[in-house]
Amino acid sequence: MALTSQPLQGKKRCKKIFWAVFPHACFILSLVIYAFLGALMFSHIEGNRKVNSSEAYRNFLQGLWSISKNLSDNMTENEEVFKEKIYNLLGTFEQEWFVDPKKIWNFFGSLFFCCTVFTTVGYGNTYPITRAGKYLCMLYALFGIPLMFLVLTDMGDILATVLSKCYNEYRKLQSKILDSKLCSVFMCKKESETKSRRSLLMKSKAVINEPLSIVEVLKSQSAFKRKPIQYRNAEIFEMLIAREKENTKLSRTKSIERWSSCPELERGKTMTSVIENFDKIGKELEKLDVPILLMILVIFVYISCAAAILPKWETNLDFQEAFYFCFITLTTIGFGDTQLQHPRFFLFLSLYIIIGMEIVFIAFKLGQDRLIAFYKKVISFCGDKKIAPKKIYPK
Repeated sequence: MALTSQPLQGKKRCKKIFWAVFPHACFILSLVIYAFLGALMFSHIEGNRKVNSSEAYRNFLQGLWSISKNLSDNMTENEEVFKEKIYNLLGTFEQEWFVDPKKIWNFFGSLFFCCTVFTTVGYGNTYPITRAGKYLCMLYALFGIPLMFLVLTDMGDILATVLSKCYNEYRKLQSKILDSKLCSVFMCKKESETKSRRSLLMKSKAVINEPLSIVEVLKSQSAFKRKPIQYRNAEIFEMLIAREKENTKLSRTKSIERWSSCPELERGKTMTSVIENFDKIGKELEKLDVPILLMILVIFVYISCAAAILPKWETNLDFQEAFYFCFITLTTIGFGDTQLQHPRFFLFLSLYIIIGMEIVFIAFKLGQDRLIAFYKKVISFCGDKKIAPKKIYPK
């Protein structure tokens, strides 16, 4: 029986782990599929567009040719006039005139564009040109941004749970160290006395191994009749509690046997637990209470690690520029002033972007809670402060 029950318990544990991980994996997988479908769609629409030489493009080339001709003919022309002509000409410049759409809108480039859309970063160096691409970009962002926020909230719960547990363990360790120091000075003697009293009380208590009736328990206790009435009543109360505990244990084992004997009921129970997991999204993030300075330190270390790795393949970036780029990315500002030469390498760090956005989101949430608490204190202070009445002097 023991050998057969162990594989069944292992299977049940695997099922519990699977259904516990299922909602989180479902969100992440749906976001990945959504990004890949968007990459295929935009690479087909924008990558296959025809580049037509428009009137503005021909005017730009003609203006550039005339400026270069005047510069070669008249070398003594005023430098300020030349700068003004170049400035006015470059104001009409369009990026798509000198860009091959198939090189920019390949699969990796389109995937990078989709990630910048639903993460709301929007660098601005890649954008749709065709009318169909613009309409589909609006529709894609309309469904992709809520999905991204859902993934951020769900994974934020996991990250908040890990942070709160680590912080609570740190506080427990700190309190244990302080208690041990106090115990070594003041409390050692008292604790030894209390331990001895507890051991005597535990020896004197009645032990019940089986859920017997109260009459059988009283008959089994030989020294029960010789004790005073108040001690007798206390022992009866303890026996009742012990018997109730044993009955609850038996009912739990019977319910487990019932679920195992009826797989339909067990399947329904797991489905309800999975649905309850969906309803609990965002609850752990609301209960998180860690110092804001700790989150700022985590963000600084997190960005510093990427800023040290990113210049390995982006040679135009140093540590400071990479730090600035990662901060602008994780905060979803996305100026676009710092551009990547190899965006396909940065796509492999998409998990880094998602986790980093969650850390920044948690820091913003904590900062928001602290600001709300501060405003509440200020308003309560102003409300409790009594305004002195004005003195009215007789005329």
